[in-house]
Amino acid sequence: MIIAGSDNHFPVHIGIIMDGNGRWAKKRMLPRSAGHRAGAEAMRRTCDACRKLGVKYVTFYTFSTENWKRPKDEIDTLMSLFEEYLDKAESFTGKKARILFLGDKSPFPVTLRDRMEELEKNSAAYDSMTIMFAMNYGGRDDIVHAARQIAEYSVKGDISPADVDENLLQGLLYTKGAPDADLIIRTSGEQRLSNFLLWQSAYAELYFTDVLWPDFGEKELKAAIDSFMQRQRRFGGV
Repeated sequence: MIIAGSDNHFPVHIGIIMDGNGRWAKKRMLPRSAGHRAGAEAMRRTCDACRKLGVKYVTFYTFSTENWKRPKDEIDTLMSLFEEYLDKAESFTGKKARILFLGDKSPFPVTLRDRMEELEKNSAAYDSMTIMFAMNYGGRDDIVHAARQIAEYSVKGDISPADVDENLLQGLLYTKGAPDADLIIRTSGEQRLSNFLLWQSAYAELYFTDVLWPDFGEKELKAAIDSFMQRQRRFGGV
């Protein structure tokens, strides 16, 4: 039985790679847009389940830096769905959940960027849980973004090479202030990180399921957490 905060090391931060929307739609002979819409509903369900189970941080891999390679009509559909989804975000994330967006917002439409910034501002003081949406996000880009800031500080003379350590770099990542991921879940049977939270998942436990993302919910989340809690985490020790 899952007990948040128990001695079995309940995960504080869960990252989720939401995979399988297209395959879910194809199996039902539906357009890919139907799969994405069903995936948005699965994300709502999973937010509810995380809050119910006591997960303090959850990060959804919503749109990667590589996703811009998809067909324009699919990207347009996703942008429209994002705007619709964010208009309802406060109703399902909970009035006391902090909302953050990881990644470079600049390529998104102005209306979408404004909505992201508004949600971040309105929820900044909330502390019951933190929900992070990785949008135009890539793990490598995250590290490059932090390294670029270090270079700028160095050019200004604010830091020396000796000042550069893990704590400095980690504090410049998009996830600054959040703990490293304890558990990474990937749906649809694929078994790779796909450039998601590369730094933050250095010691994360990985959980792969054949369930397609639109079919994911509280039952599958509990199964992943149960698997996590049965593992021994040594962090390089004995």
